Amino acid sequence: MRPKRLMPIMGLLTFFMTSTGLCENIDPYDSNAQYAYGENIGWVNFEPNLVNINVGAQVSNKKIEGFIWAENIGWINLSPQHYGGVFNDGCGNLSGYAWGENVGWINFSPTVLGDTLNQYRVIIDSEGNFSGWAWGENIGWINFGLSENYVVACKVTLEDLANFVEEWLNSGPDWEADLYYDEKVDFRDYSIFANYWLDYCPDGWMLK
Repeated sequence: MRPKRLMPIMGLLTFFMTSTGLCENIDPYDSNAQYAYGENIGWVNFEPNLVNINVGAQVSNKKIEGFIWAENIGWINLSPQHYGGVFNDGCGNLSGYAWGENVGWINFSPTVLGDTLNQYRVIIDSEGNFSGWAWGENIGWINFGLSENYVVACKVTLEDLANFVEEWLNSGPDWEADLYYDEKVDFRDYSIFANYWLDYCPDGWMLK
């Protein structure tokens, strides 16, 4: 069964009146690679975009921030003030807690009796693919590798470099590699590109 992008009507006004424009860097190829699944809660959407309102998960090498959506439990905050939110150790090993107003805390690095290798924690591999399990005391397990629609974060790879090189030393408007926004592709753009090399893409990354 393919999950659908469903958005709430009620409850959004209060949430977005107090939130600023959030960014996301999930699902780099627009292939619906943006979902985790909980047996008790259904699909959790890491890229729940609304018209003119940008929400979702922003992944960096230090943390994951933003708001994600589950149709049956509402919004989940990945960066609440208490407990500090969900952290990334720089190698893709996640830890910490997200918060759902209707379900409480969700642990991204749960401790399981007998699991000496900590295999249940949520991890992100070198290609940006999420896997593993998160645990909520009130909702049970959330699986990050259940289906073809598992969550994928955008990472800057050789593919991006190849796309950048194709536009190297071109000039004029609308070049995707014009990261400096001066209508030409040169060393200024490359210095920006190099800053993201093998790291997580910024919001709106154009080179995929």
